[in-house]
Amino acid sequence: MFTDRREDVLISASTLAQLLEADQALFVLAIRSPDTTCPRPFESAPRLPGAQDADMTVDFAAPSHPQHGSRPLPDVAMLQETVRRLGLCKDRLVVVYDHDGNLLAARVWWVLRWAGFERVVMLDGGFAAWASAGGPIVTEVPPPPASSNVSVHPGGMPELDADSAARLARTGVLLDTRIAPNYCGGDVPAGSPARGHIPGAVNVPAPDNLTPDGHFSDFVTLRSLYTATGADGSRPVGVYCGAGVSAAHTVAALMMLGIDAPMYAGSWSAWSADPGRPVAIGPEPG
Repeated sequence: MFTDRREDVLISASTLAQLLEADQALFVLAIRSPDTTCPRPFESAPRLPGAQDADMTVDFAAPSHPQHGSRPLPDVAMLQETVRRLGLCKDRLVVVYDHDGNLLAARVWWVLRWAGFERVVMLDGGFAAWASAGGPIVTEVPPPPASSNVSVHPGGMPELDADSAARLARTGVLLDTRIAPNYCGGDVPAGSPARGHIPGAVNVPAPDNLTPDGHFSDFVTLRSLYTATGADGSRPVGVYCGAGVSAAHTVAALMMLGIDAPMYAGSWSAWSADPGRPVAIGPEPG
């Protein structure tokens, strides 16, 4: 039931270096976020040569919304402005990377594919892998690219809403990619959002997709990880997290195995905002 599609999702530091050395026409995006320890200020942070900065929280998410979660999908018109400003076009490879094991870059990877960009890959291991491989590193921000006239067409990646996520937890495999304490949940102060998980969801934290050095694990390791949850391709699989960021990381890992899994972009931040939604507590799916 599994198919090795790693090259559809990732690019190695050595392969990217070869493309850049050959002056291959492609786009490289350094994914930043004020929510992480990514080097600041972004404008003087170390980067791959020619990499343009993109802020995951501003460019590839909408503002927090009570019904749609803390990192909703971006408004289509605003996203179109962003990709045109970055000069992106659909006939050239887009490489995204970050300083955080691709946990940020995966969200941008997902949004671009959702928007109709089919040639998008993540740099396996991110900036650390590039540096370890001896790739050139600069601090100069490249000149702004020429804007493009590309059009955005959502629907390139499958999605879940709250109701379909709840059904999938009963009829298939719904993966929760948050760290275990957030999944297990527990008591909260009065008036605060509930903590716990969607009943029936199985916890596989997104960092489990990675080796200690920040690369995605190999095919056999990922296959074993997800087979143990029942996500072996024989049943529908879906993914959610806290706000639709780390879930994209696991969508990517599953795609490497040949499993196309929809993502619940609103995730727990949207689910828990609705007091009518059930909440499971503890380490078991419930």
